[in-house]
Amino acid sequence: MLEVAGIGGFILLVLNIWAIVSVFGSRAGTGAKVLWIVLILVMPLIGFIIWVLAGPRAAKASA
Repeated sequence: MLEVAGIGGFILLVLNIWAIVSVFGSRAGTGAKVLWIVLILVMPLIGFIIWVLAGPRAAKASA
């Protein structure tokens, strides 16, 4: 059972890092970026879920 919790924690860590990198790449203002990152760091699972549903999206590269 411990291995499952460890894998789940690692997956959550990777998802949170991805979310934080995406927040950095978004067009949101500096204050909004800071708030999103704090939310993701303070409440990793809930913050990630809220970010997926309502967070700023990364800027798309136009070709």
